[in-house]
Amino acid sequence: MLLNFRVWLKSSGIWSAAIAAAIAIPVFAEETANFGTLTLSRGFQPSTAVLRGSTGGSYSLSAIANSDLHKNKCLGFAAPTPDHILILQQDFSRLTLAINTGGKDTTLLISGPDGSTVHCGDDTAQNKDASIADSGWKAGTYRIWVGTIESGAKYKYTLSVQE
Repeated sequence: MLLNFRVWLKSSGIWSAAIAAAIAIPVFAEETANFGTLTLSRGFQPSTAVLRGSTGGSYSLSAIANSDLHKNKCLGFAAPTPDHILILQQDFSRLTLAINTGGKDTTLLISGPDGSTVHCGDDTAQNKDASIADSGWKAGTYRIWVGTIESGAKYKYTLSVQE
């Protein structure tokens, strides 16, 4: 009985049509973020792009990476999913990303488009809010986690991006 069903599928063309349809349907891995996506091109206006969100989570950011490409330690706790997605439509020679909570102890982890390029940031000078200023940002999709040194700490923040 099963053999007759397979012969019927092959002869009716349904089998090959089903295989062709499965191969032809593209599958996209959709990036999602807790608080939104920002897409930038060089010379973006206004010169500072701003995103908003709130911290909170007990996922250790060191589980994503222990250190970044400059050997900075990746510290803090956040949600397991990224807080923001940053899409760079072109290469940027330099970018600065900064958190503002009014001085709470925040951290940043940014995972680059190749998955192996990681940027981590902690305190900015005398301020406990995190920032990252770096060069050589390649075009692509970056996942951004805004963390806190204390697990589960909840702070509202703004994330600014400047060229």
